[in-house]
Amino acid sequence: MTRVVSRARNAAIVLGLAAALGGCVVAPAPGPYYGGGYVAVAPPAARVEYYGAAPFPGAFWVGGFWNWGPGGYVWAPGHWEHARPGYRWVPRHWAHGPRGWHMAGGRWARR
Repeated sequence: MTRVVSRARNAAIVLGLAAALGGCVVAPAPGPYYGGGYVAVAPPAARVEYYGAAPFPGAFWVGGFWNWGPGGYVWAPGHWEHARPGYRWVPRHWAHGPRGWHMAGGRWARR
């Protein structure tokens, strides 16, 4: 008899956990990040950024850019990076094509 109660209790626990976890939805966190594709609206003019002196030797300033977010364009500020010898920085920019605007660049390219 205790074996039947034990199995019924285990089954109830498993069914309860399955019901609780079945209601969970896993989705990426929303953010102002461009996920690729095309945008119909042209980006605003770039902002002027004042970045001051380099914080460490060999620092390279990577300028900010307009990113596409849920509510439209959102400014992503620039930041300092370590320069990569033998490479050049290709800045992020919006390019216009037949299907609309898309983001290009934002990478280190061999010289």
